[in-house]
Amino acid sequence: MHEAGRDMKREELIATAPWGSRHRTAGALLVAGPAIFLLAEFISASAWTDPRYSYIYNVISSLGVVGPSNVSGQNLYSPLAWVMNTGFFLFGITILAGVAAFRGLSGGRRRGALLPAAMLAVGGVMLALFPGTGEVMNSGTGYFHAAGAVAAFIGSNVLAIVLGNMHRRIGLAPTLGKVLVTVGVIGLLSMVAYFVDTISGANLLLGLIERGAAHPFMIGLMCAGAAIWSSPSPAPQDA
Repeated sequence: MHEAGRDMKREELIATAPWGSRHRTAGALLVAGPAIFLLAEFISASAWTDPRYSYIYNVISSLGVVGPSNVSGQNLYSPLAWVMNTGFFLFGITILAGVAAFRGLSGGRRRGALLPAAMLAVGGVMLALFPGTGEVMNSGTGYFHAAGAVAAFIGSNVLAIVLGNMHRRIGLAPTLGKVLVTVGVIGLLSMVAYFVDTISGANLLLGLIERGAAHPFMIGLMCAGAAIWSSPSPAPQDA
């Protein structure tokens, strides 16, 4: 009897192993994507010393500008701009790969998660390829950079809300699901505040407000990814 039970358990583990492997891969990639961004931001900001880069006053995009240049009254000169642009390029793609690796989603739910993740990935690539220098903003090609920023802001925070609402299907506790929804809402509100601040010309605490649209999502997704990596794989779900 005990032997039969062990055999059934072994067969069950073998049958579900591919799902568990993909689930853990998804969790690892959801940690890696934000980590790439935050590490690139920290390294490039640390190299900007004359004057010292400020997380409160300087915008994130300026870290990708070699310079010298000027945008919104901020002097831009990032010695390690290539590090930030590499981070922009990779982080969204990594997160998209993580969402694509989920096996607890199917049909409309899968497409609903992939759409904002793809939007985030495209936005990150555009930010990397079109740095926000004063010259490109004045020439009109800066619209590509602006479009990338909007896509990244909206895609990331909508993705947080979507994953939070799908928490059971991706193996997250309800509390962490609520956290993802909360950081998504905070991010979208901060995005609106950032664009109002910029368009109005007030330019008050631009770096801090912009990070309100990015950092809560990054931290929330890393926590979710770690929880997904360590949790049992959810069973495949029908649409």
